[in-house]
Amino acid sequence: MSRIRAAYWDPDGTRYGIPTYWWRGAPAGYATRRQLRAAGLRPAGQPVAAQVLWRGVGGTRAAFLYRVDLARPKRTATPAQLRAVRAALTARRTCPTCRKVQPYYIPRSLGECLTCSDGGHQS
Repeated sequence: MSRIRAAYWDPDGTRYGIPTYWWRGAPAGYATRRQLRAAGLRPAGQPVAAQVLWRGVGGTRAAFLYRVDLARPKRTATPAQLRAVRAALTARRTCPTCRKVQPYYIPRSLGECLTCSDGGHQS
């Protein structure tokens, strides 16, 4: 075992407080949030069960691991929630000056569409 791996090997959690493994060294049954999401699961409020540490840019990096057996299926949005998101995204594309729905989001710095901000608004 290399010195780097040995520094991040703490399966009992005595050094870091929770079980710690090196990069690609975690046992089966643990997954990161991203891995859970790819499998259609979510942590469901469970605490962090373990961590993976590795040396990266800027120092030691960490990825928290959750138990797969305690994960629950991802929740799906209701039709009303999807309508609300669609309406909010449409509102971000609607110019308050000319009331046209643009194919881009209205820049917050301008507060109106590019045509209106350039003085091209015609009433």
